[in-house]
Amino acid sequence: MPTVAVKLYSVFFKFLLKHRLQNRIQSSAAAADESSANGGNPNNGFGVTTRPEESVVAANPVFTDGVATKDIHIDALTSLSVRIFLPETALSHPSSDCDLSKRSKNSRVSNKRVDAIVESSGSANVHRRNSFGPSGTNDRANGDQSRRNSYGCVDNGGLSSENGVYRGYSPSIDGKGDRLRKLPVMLQFHGGGFVSGSCDSVANDFFCRRIAKLCDCIVLAVGYRLAPENRYPAAFEDGWKVLNWLAKQANLAECSKSLIGRAGSGGGSGVGGGEGKKSDAHRHMVVDTLGSSMVEPWLAAHADPSRCVLLGVSCGANIADYVARKAVESVKLLDPVKVVAQVLMYPFFIGSVPTHSEIKLANSYFYDKAMCVLAWKLFLPEDKFDLDHPAANPLIPNRGPPLKLMPPTLTVVAEHDWMRDRAIAYAEELRRVNVDAPVLEYKDAVHEFATLDLLLKTPQAQACAEDIAIWVKNATALELMTFENIENGVAMVTREI
Repeated sequence: MPTVAVKLYSVFFKFLLKHRLQNRIQSSAAAADESSANGGNPNNGFGVTTRPEESVVAANPVFTDGVATKDIHIDALTSLSVRIFLPETALSHPSSDCDLSKRSKNSRVSNKRVDAIVESSGSANVHRRNSFGPSGTNDRANGDQSRRNSYGCVDNGGLSSENGVYRGYSPSIDGKGDRLRKLPVMLQFHGGGFVSGSCDSVANDFFCRRIAKLCDCIVLAVGYRLAPENRYPAAFEDGWKVLNWLAKQANLAECSKSLIGRAGSGGGSGVGGGEGKKSDAHRHMVVDTLGSSMVEPWLAAHADPSRCVLLGVSCGANIADYVARKAVESVKLLDPVKVVAQVLMYPFFIGSVPTHSEIKLANSYFYDKAMCVLAWKLFLPEDKFDLDHPAANPLIPNRGPPLKLMPPTLTVVAEHDWMRDRAIAYAEELRRVNVDAPVLEYKDAVHEFATLDLLLKTPQAQACAEDIAIWVKNATALELMTFENIENGVAMVTREI
């Protein structure tokens, strides 16, 4: 059973959440009445991606704790934004990938224990190890945290400063892609019942940093528009828009490298001619035809869009599943982006016909069923509220493309979560059509046990992140491994901490 501290915090959390949901329902009704009187659209097109009561963390573009972060507003017409989490392992030499693949082949999963294959990083001021061995701490002896040259990046650890405006990691994009380590890209969608949460909250920032280190990937935390200011399908469309933005970034990066390559090899006498043209190419960023996007250097230097993973937390899992379905239908339009896997962490599924867990655990910890129904009322259009809506129930027929086309899907569920049975049923449907869809169930765990602020530093939360890292690394490797009990041939693993 959950600890006494968790139970007490759950009571306070539910009281506060219920109060906020009721206030938003009242404010939403007032806004709808005002909009109807003015003959306008009740949706606020620009929207909001965070709430005033949310504690947020500022972006930090240097590797102070092993991960650098950067915020990007990617849509001029809405508040849609992303926070990029770049792990310091991106500065390693590309040959270190060989060591990773050897480790992956030796990893195995059992019912009792999932061995972590990544060692967690320490603080920025101590000698640190990551999953690729020592990180060159001897190079910091000069005092100002200068780091080794990053194989194609500028010296001093890629820290760039111009007139004191920006000092952060700034890789040079010179077309020498073989000198830069390419990492898988993970799109992460935070939880919050579609009405709260943010990509830069304290809890989400901590979780994404942990995942970026353990999975050894670039994490794009999506700041989608919240309800009731923007109801369905705003959040789902934002998730799909970010995946398209990633594809655009990959294509712009290729154009940029081509342009810089031509400039660097152009005419000119001696050093002045060639270097001058190359410098001009660096100064002129490649943009799309409408000027709405420019090359993002971190992604251009280190992202491998052909290994894209979707990870959704609670309601974010619903968004991730929607984006995966859209990606299946639009494979050619997303080139070179390829969604190779998705992770659904305690998805926010519901339906009009209750499952066993929805009846037995309806008044469970933190998020009980009554409050989640309120959240769905705030998210779904008022004239189309239905618990069997395609956004809410994954088991309704004719919901989208055939399930057999879906990517491998890891589902994480908690023992004391009333939504668990429907998530497990969805994974079973995927397995029926031969999709690799294992389920990890955690004993004595509650909804959001690995992502809620109070629970982030518990052994269960750490173990869950390590388990996800094993599966994601296998899914993004060249040789796939199934996350199953090999001896018993079962597809569901129970994790007991």
